[in-house]
Amino acid sequence: MKLKNSKFKKLSALLIVGSCLVGCYNKEEFKHIIQDGYDKARANTKVKGDFCYYLGVLRFPYTDEPVLETDIRWDIWNKRKLSRSLPLFAEIGLLSRQSVEGQSGLYHYDLTDLGREYWHQYIDNRDDEPLYHNEFCYGPIVVERVTDVTKKEYTRAQGYSYNEVNLLVQFQYHVLDIPDWAINNQEKLNAVYPQVKVRLPDRNYLQTIKFYVGKDDKLYQNSLSYFQIKPTSETMDNSK
Repeated sequence: MKLKNSKFKKLSALLIVGSCLVGCYNKEEFKHIIQDGYDKARANTKVKGDFCYYLGVLRFPYTDEPVLETDIRWDIWNKRKLSRSLPLFAEIGLLSRQSVEGQSGLYHYDLTDLGREYWHQYIDNRDDEPLYHNEFCYGPIVVERVTDVTKKEYTRAQGYSYNEVNLLVQFQYHVLDIPDWAINNQEKLNAVYPQVKVRLPDRNYLQTIKFYVGKDDKLYQNSLSYFQIKPTSETMDNSK
């Protein structure tokens, strides 16, 4: 039995910085690098913003599929994600929802005009059968300033050619173009997607990212991309 690969396939921006930054911690330069990384990743992935609510693997229009005894673990997880995400976004107005005739508790879903405006889909072709990952995205990040740079050194185990040096860069940001559907439904969204709370206008937030110092004493950063937030479910059982 084939196990589907649901790992998130995202674009990461590889950033190389001049070696002078290692010693002087130029905060203004870090600010430009971080902003440029988010902007480029967003442009290349074509997402609407930097905060994305993951729905699951499906193709619209979609009809509910009940969990079956023969389902593999991945299918169970995906169906349970959809059982949480789809009704929520139908209630918010990004999806339409119609009952399946003669099948109690099952529904047909499709994108509304509002949903299409914020919808993002990426296709994972690494398996024999493509996986269509879907999410709703909002809110580009605007970096205001770098607040702190902390150097961390780690001693490599015997056999490695050099020790690892990281810089933890904390920055302050705000979010643009937050849609009404996110602001007006923040409690509902935060309940299903508690990992990252809905970002609100006229507020500042803090984030920390890691830069790596290479053998050449240059800095590298390879994780700047949008936040993919996945739904939780009280009914999920990791033992299955």
